[in-house]
Amino acid sequence: MRRSLFVCCLVIAMLAAVMPVAAAAPGGDDRVPRKDPVATGRGGAVSTVDPVATDAGLEVLRDGGNAVDAAVAAAATLGVTEPYSAGIGGGGFMLIRPAGSDEVVVIDGREEGPDDHRFDQDVFAPYADDFFDAVNSGLSVGVPGTLATWVSALKRYGTLPLGEALRPGIRAAQRGFVVDETYAAQTEGNLERFRQITSTAGTYLVDGEVPQVGSRVRNRDLARTYRQLARRGPRWFYGGALGREVVATVQDPPTAEETLEEWQPGYMDIWDLASYEVQHLAPTQVEAFGYDVYGMPSPSSGGLTVGETLNIMEEGSWSDPTGFYHLFLESTAHAFADRNAYIGDDRYVYVPADGMLSEEFAAERFAQIDPASASTKPVAPGDPCDEDGGTNCVTAPDAVDAAEGATTTHLVTADRWGNVVSYTLTIEQTGGSAITVPDRGFLLNNELTDFNFTGPSPNLPAPGKRPRSSMSPTIVLDDGEPFLAVGTPGGSTIITTVAQILANRLARDVTLPEAMEEPRATQRNTADVIAEPAFIEAYGTELGALHHTFSETEELGAATAIELLDRGRFLAVAEAVRRGGGDAGVVRSRRSR
Repeated sequence: MRRSLFVCCLVIAMLAAVMPVAAAAPGGDDRVPRKDPVATGRGGAVSTVDPVATDAGLEVLRDGGNAVDAAVAAAATLGVTEPYSAGIGGGGFMLIRPAGSDEVVVIDGREEGPDDHRFDQDVFAPYADDFFDAVNSGLSVGVPGTLATWVSALKRYGTLPLGEALRPGIRAAQRGFVVDETYAAQTEGNLERFRQITSTAGTYLVDGEVPQVGSRVRNRDLARTYRQLARRGPRWFYGGALGREVVATVQDPPTAEETLEEWQPGYMDIWDLASYEVQHLAPTQVEAFGYDVYGMPSPSSGGLTVGETLNIMEEGSWSDPTGFYHLFLESTAHAFADRNAYIGDDRYVYVPADGMLSEEFAAERFAQIDPASASTKPVAPGDPCDEDGGTNCVTAPDAVDAAEGATTTHLVTADRWGNVVSYTLTIEQTGGSAITVPDRGFLLNNELTDFNFTGPSPNLPAPGKRPRSSMSPTIVLDDGEPFLAVGTPGGSTIITTVAQILANRLARDVTLPEAMEEPRATQRNTADVIAEPAFIEAYGTELGALHHTFSETEELGAATAIELLDRGRFLAVAEAVRRGGGDAGVVRSRRSR
């Protein structure tokens, strides 16, 4: 009897071991979890795009962890439930306001190029007309910084060891999660790419097809990877055996026998991983509409461009929504012209940050805006060099924008002690490079395609350089105390979405839920304003009379935010509809989760 039972158990274990990672798992509650876009309460708050990740952060807060611990736990869980936007194969930027501190701190975990002479400014030039040929390659994979970000954040500002913070993610990967329409649609959009990489097809497809909505999928490979990271530590990734697996995958993508295209190898080697370090930087800061707004410095363009936009807007005034949005659209167009001309990795190029955020430069740019008519796009960049004071400031008037993937993810956390985190993380395109590390359960980024493929630009590739980003995690202080944390995915539209939410909340004084639900538009120094249908319906006629022209897009962004209210209360807000809706939660509320 015992022998029969042993054999039965062994067969079950063997079947489980070979079962496709994305296969539907029997048993359990296979209903898609409810998403709450707004929550108010005490004890701390979390807002993400996914209820499993939000609950992971709340669990940590309830067990005594702080906002940094909760942010890492939520991010690790998003690596399971939103793997096409985030994970340890990518990077990101974390903004933290530590409790009791009068400072906001930055952890730059951006991916960077390999330190190889072949990775020069012309490396992507052959792909100028074939963007996705560069994306679908080992060449696009930057040295990942997400895991290093988590380790640094926990060590400096958290209370938990890495293994404890990974526990909710391990549980989600092992038990599985229910496929919703957004996950299925994102898989469908990547189906042909995923089929071409054997490890990706085995991880994210079911018999070569998209998992069904309502089915439960597991990622046992990632659960095992997380467990080993908890036991072996980050050096297993940065220079150890796992790192060698990453490098082997980048240098020789595991393609299927029949592929639609050739997948180019990348130049990353084990020394790139072993030498990778996060950067601890000072944030950007502007005083806007009575608040101190902190954002992300170079190599992100987020903090500088959002800050310049708000500075320009503060120079003007408006009496109605038409005037407000005319000024907003013109301000972002001018700020984007300056972004493209001046911002890159400031370890390689001089970025005139002080000049770009000066009140004098904002006044110069505002003076170029006609209150009665939209300017002809593209507008030329300004010259912040006089206001900057740097001796190396050089104008680059012919620089243009680079292509950026629109899918990233953002989360915010806050705790009862006063710690606040705003964290944007990514693997770039939806599905990143589409290359999964075999048997490890995570996709690799395609972040290096954020470089400009051709010049002139401060954002051309170079060995060891970090590509310019638009990620804009933001923390707002009111008289030195935390007031608001916000961010969003969306490629270069991140900047305009964050700026629009901030301008509505801080300048128009609408409520945070109203600012999040407001229909959106993005003007990035292009001929047309790209706008959601509801924005065109609400404001298109009046703005059209001011010579703004519009092109329609279904949606912009998938923002999350937390506002700190009086008497120790928190207001957590996520999207109600965009990208399938997000999930906001608090530790203690009237309605239990």
